[in-house]
Amino acid sequence: MSTWFATWFDSSYYHLLYQHRDDTEAHFFMDNLVQHLQVPEQAKILDLACGKGRHSIYLADKNFDVVGVDLSPESIEYARQFEHKHLHFDTHDMRQPLSVGPFDYIFNLFTSFGYFPSEEEHLQTLQAMKNGLKSPNSTLVIDFFNAHKVIQNLVLSEEKTLSGISFKINRRVENGYILKDIRFEDQGNQFDFQERVRAFTLADFKRLFEQVGLKLVQTFGSFDLKPYDPIHSDRLILIAKPC
Repeated sequence: MSTWFATWFDSSYYHLLYQHRDDTEAHFFMDNLVQHLQVPEQAKILDLACGKGRHSIYLADKNFDVVGVDLSPESIEYARQFEHKHLHFDTHDMRQPLSVGPFDYIFNLFTSFGYFPSEEEHLQTLQAMKNGLKSPNSTLVIDFFNAHKVIQNLVLSEEKTLSGISFKINRRVENGYILKDIRFEDQGNQFDFQERVRAFTLADFKRLFEQVGLKLVQTFGSFDLKPYDPIHSDRLILIAKPC
């Protein structure tokens, strides 16, 4: 299960199940974020764990110099059709040092952190992020779910039918991770996947940041950048800089 994300995120079923993701909402978040951060034109931005590149493509359209990286070869192959002079994509394991950069901004969006089985791997990832920043004035943004609210409102079971496939989904919290079991049948074959995301809180991130030499400078609780509230906020958006 330590590499569940390597197989699940590269599966066509993953993209089918999450096809409802809203580009309008993603663009709204990016507009608010770059305005708040006052990102200058042609700034170098890394979209770390970019998926099929929906944030990267939009950021490049706003005259930034963007690189999107992701572990999934299938997602990167799809994203490369949109490449141009100021937009490039490559495969990369976020636990490893970056082979590109350094960057003025690193964005890790839509809960693309917390997948690993050990704290050491999460620290390696944060260290790679920090080392990929160009200067002490460079900025890291991590957009994570609000674990407090997710756990309080956890839907234990549901079923979704998409393109004739019935996805049976069960959720639980176990050993500090939020687990999602996804079972379905297609063309006579049974499939069984499990998502595992560490339920990191704001206190956890502060502790991890301190260990790798990052300082938290701001938090937000929504894509319109309202203040973070542990009970009511949907997101935990963290703005950090190297110490």
